[in-house]
Amino acid sequence: MPFRDRREAGRRLAERLSGLRASSPLILGLPRGGVPVAYEVAKGLGAPLDILVVRKLGVPYQPELGMGAVGEDGVRVLNADVVRQAGVTEAQLGQVEARERAEVEERATRLRGGRPAMPLEGRTVVIVDDGLATGGTARAAVRVARERGATRVILAVPVAPPETVATLRRDADDVVAVETPEPFFAIGGWYSDFSPTSDDEVVELLVRAAVDGADKEVVIPAEGRQLAGHVTIPSDARGLVLFAHGSGSGRHSPRNQAVARALNDAGLGTLLFDLLSPDEEADRANVFDIPLLAGRLGAATAWVLEQDDARALPIGFFGASTGAGAALWAAAEPDSPVRAIVSRGGRPDLAGARLESVRAPTLLIVGGRDEAVLEMNRDAARHLTPEHRIEVVPGATHLFEEPGALEAVADLAGRWFLEHLAGTRP
Repeated sequence: MPFRDRREAGRRLAERLSGLRASSPLILGLPRGGVPVAYEVAKGLGAPLDILVVRKLGVPYQPELGMGAVGEDGVRVLNADVVRQAGVTEAQLGQVEARERAEVEERATRLRGGRPAMPLEGRTVVIVDDGLATGGTARAAVRVARERGATRVILAVPVAPPETVATLRRDADDVVAVETPEPFFAIGGWYSDFSPTSDDEVVELLVRAAVDGADKEVVIPAEGRQLAGHVTIPSDARGLVLFAHGSGSGRHSPRNQAVARALNDAGLGTLLFDLLSPDEEADRANVFDIPLLAGRLGAATAWVLEQDDARALPIGFFGASTGAGAALWAAAEPDSPVRAIVSRGGRPDLAGARLESVRAPTLLIVGGRDEAVLEMNRDAARHLTPEHRIEVVPGATHLFEEPGALEAVADLAGRWFLEHLAGTRP
């Protein structure tokens, strides 16, 4: 069945990809024709949208023959066999690469309006185009996404020949196509309206996704570092909860993401972000530097209060493990705007003497079988002066991996935040 246009194709593709919503994917459209399709996919999945700018490196005397590709962040992938068999010299390769890399940077800057590319490290990414023929560009895009740190790469298109889909499954983790006709002929033959997509349309869709999307990737400046984050703000949000993850974790923590989704469903906005840059994480001392982590949480809070869609929302902190110590440390600052704190399997003891300066109501959630941490929480609670409570989840261990344990955490957290941020008792 032919598609009316790229928008309809994107909506039908989003239906096929609905199972990916729980993995918090990042949608990457291939400019230009893939972006209108990707916009509808991102909207359907409630996912952030960006572009993936890729340029093929063609053999100098036979440009249609690809010997590799270049992408943003200085990424280059080469087909060593083609380079060798075509007899391409280092000088020739350098000339082609310089020309195509300049085109990548120019197009990326122009289409994004100067905004930085969304980081791919540790993400599930879905690369979207309006269709596949031979799949050469898509194959290069998959490889560039992997080089930029994506852990899972899915290629998704409205239409493609079955043999191309089968071939690309050797490169991507999965290939999803709404239609795989045989015979195929051409991509445009499967659209009633296949008019060209302009640069202006790409820019407009990216701006619309960034402004209207309640679910987007962000970059937070903190002490000369750029910290990657993910913010979700429901249209009826009654508060915004900033997450401080524990040691060895980050914004992609499946446990924190599960709690964040539950809070979003309850009408609360969330910000999950990395407290440390990738190079800082390599030094294990930083992972347990509570003043450093608290400072990053404070910087993120200040950044949130400058955003038009968040500045009016009351602020809460959700801390896990060592992140709970950082959350309480940050909340003890005299000018902290935080109005409620929840700790999951936390180490409030790491906030030390600062516990006595915390003014926000605090809920400490601990697993019933996490005996050592439970005792630490009981001792720390004696130093808290505002309203506070310890909730024990029966049978749960430190990571709340038991059936129903994390759901109990999300329910308790949601009730606490709604009561103290929105003034409602669910």
